[in-house]
Amino acid sequence: GLVIDGRTLEHVLHDSLQNIFLELTEKCRAVVCCRATPLQKSVLVRLVRNKLKAMTLAVGDGANDVSMIQVADTGVGISGQEGMQAVMASDFAVSQFRHLRKLLLVHGHWCYTRLTNMVLYFFYKNVAYVNLLFWYQFFCGFSGTSMTDYWILILFNLLFTSVPPIIYGVLDKDVSAEILMQLPQLYTMSQ
Repeated sequence: GLVIDGRTLEHVLHDSLQNIFLELTEKCRAVVCCRATPLQKSVLVRLVRNKLKAMTLAVGDGANDVSMIQVADTGVGISGQEGMQAVMASDFAVSQFRHLRKLLLVHGHWCYTRLTNMVLYFFYKNVAYVNLLFWYQFFCGFSGTSMTDYWILILFNLLFTSVPPIIYGVLDKDVSAEILMQLPQLYTMSQ
């Protein structure tokens, strides 16, 4: 890992040392910045996000972390002794830092698998409907005649095919929470 002080970080964030710093951070598993100002935190996250094209996660517990949380792709606020400013600016909120592991490994995994399966479901649903319209055009001689009224299409999307995504989105858990906590490598495998 790499530990860098706020005063050193100020020099690193200048254009001349940015590339060297980014090369160094790519080789580290963790980078910890101590005594950094809120502006330095947000500039650092923006630098990593834009230059390395990496997805960023910012975790903070106070008002001085708000700008960093807002710049990151995903922000997690920890409610604690420093107030609720970080929680109000974040995408996700946890009460203690130790809950971050469950948020990422369990709920992140479940959300990822649900979203990927929902995308596949919507492709299947739309292909089924468009395929039906395509073959109908052979029957009517490609005249452009509509097979169904517009209200049937609305009902198809609103009523007939909306129940499976709702049930799947709420109830599906491909792996139990206990197994996901014991085997964190399942998170990277699902991607």
